[in-house]
Amino acid sequence: MAVSTTKATGSPDTPGATRHHRPVIESRSIDYVPLAERHGKVWHLFPVWFAGDAHLATIATGAIGVALGGNLIWTAIAIVLGNALGTFFMAFHSTQGPQLGLPQMVQSRPQFGFVGALLVWVVALVTYIGYTAFNQVLVGSTMDHLADTPPSVSYIAYAVIGIVLAIVGYDFIHKASRWLTYLTGAGLAVFSVGIVVAAPFSADQLDLSAFALAPFLIQLFHAAVYQLSWSIYVSDYSRYLPPTVGVRSSFWWTYLGAGFGGAWMMLVGAVAAGLFPKLGLVDAVVGAGDQLFDGFGVVLLLLSVIPLFTIGTLNFYGGSLTLLSSIDSVKRIPLTLGTRVATLVALGVVSTGLAFSANDDFLTTFGDFLIVLGYLFTPWTAINLIDFYVVRRGRYSIREIFNPYGIYGRWNWRGLTAYGVGFVSMLPFAVIGGLEGPLAHWVKGADVTMLVGLAVSSLLYLVLCRSLDIDAERAIVTSADAGLDPDHTGDQAGPGHHA
Repeated sequence: MAVSTTKATGSPDTPGATRHHRPVIESRSIDYVPLAERHGKVWHLFPVWFAGDAHLATIATGAIGVALGGNLIWTAIAIVLGNALGTFFMAFHSTQGPQLGLPQMVQSRPQFGFVGALLVWVVALVTYIGYTAFNQVLVGSTMDHLADTPPSVSYIAYAVIGIVLAIVGYDFIHKASRWLTYLTGAGLAVFSVGIVVAAPFSADQLDLSAFALAPFLIQLFHAAVYQLSWSIYVSDYSRYLPPTVGVRSSFWWTYLGAGFGGAWMMLVGAVAAGLFPKLGLVDAVVGAGDQLFDGFGVVLLLLSVIPLFTIGTLNFYGGSLTLLSSIDSVKRIPLTLGTRVATLVALGVVSTGLAFSANDDFLTTFGDFLIVLGYLFTPWTAINLIDFYVVRRGRYSIREIFNPYGIYGRWNWRGLTAYGVGFVSMLPFAVIGGLEGPLAHWVKGADVTMLVGLAVSSLLYLVLCRSLDIDAERAIVTSADAGLDPDHTGDQAGPGHHA
């Protein structure tokens, strides 16, 4: 949280950074969080990402494999493996927050340049807005089912609530996530035990010999991409932690929270779709819950809808940071509470407009949206992680990241080239709806582009960075950030320290 009443700017040298009280409403945005303001416990990352995943949109992702003809047991296996894969890369981004004290997407400037990072920021904005619109549609259909509330009212109410909570900011998000984790965790435990006892599944749904490759791989990579898409959020909610929490602990608390929350909720979706393949998502969830006892289906539905307001807050919060970063790259603006509120309102207007225009074929549209996200974010996550852990090893200059003519340049040809080539390398294997790339038939129409994109982007970026003089850059980093945290010399790891 910001501790100064002075207006913040893009520079990390915000006056008053050494005060220790935290206001109710967050006033920092994309600027650096000084060590004096760092607070929180590393285990708090678990509930942020458990609650962030434990909602109805995640259930929809878990229903995709069954909807495509896969049986329940192989869909469940694909869900677990997909979550393990996608969350692995996502959780490594979480460790960057405490080390750098910056939001996630601002950290793209060293790889892509001060202006070049706009490429990935635009993609991130599409993600934030798209997920919010999908969630608004889910809330609208649910409230229509439960209380005959017109969807248009739910769309607007969802946006208003998300914007207000995002204005309050970081600390509220963490506290709310902890309570939601306790609530949804208890509900999921009751459902899981109850549905196993009831065991209403047919032998075909549990037949391990009935393996279908395409539904299995599609479900696996949809689950992986869904988790990977969280990568653009992660450091936003770990950047106030002190760097002394270290890489290992921040990785595992994030990995376990997102992994358990995502896999568990996707399995609920697979079970609901397996039990009621002809029903819509909301009706299938209610029907699955009622297998335990009448009325529990509504409880299960409510437990999956309430966290949608938390993820809505995360989407608005992260979207605002990304939009401010984009504007800051083109025109320097004061990063005040007013500018943050203005970006939040703008995001709400756009997402609500999309929700009003959504069609009825939600599950198919959502699946295609996840596929496109995978193509766009796979090269970015590969480049960002390789740069942080292998090339620069966590050593960055905070001040130079905010310098439009600094050491990272306005356009970084290495990152942009690796991104472009990595993206193009995935297209021959692409599968979007009924469209397939020329090489997709090798895997019977399944989408393996994530693996291709990760490998090509990572290797190419490593090769291109061989000409980078890291020693000379580190000397500049040390000089540029001298005195960044004058009141914390030696008691904590400094900015850019890779623990």
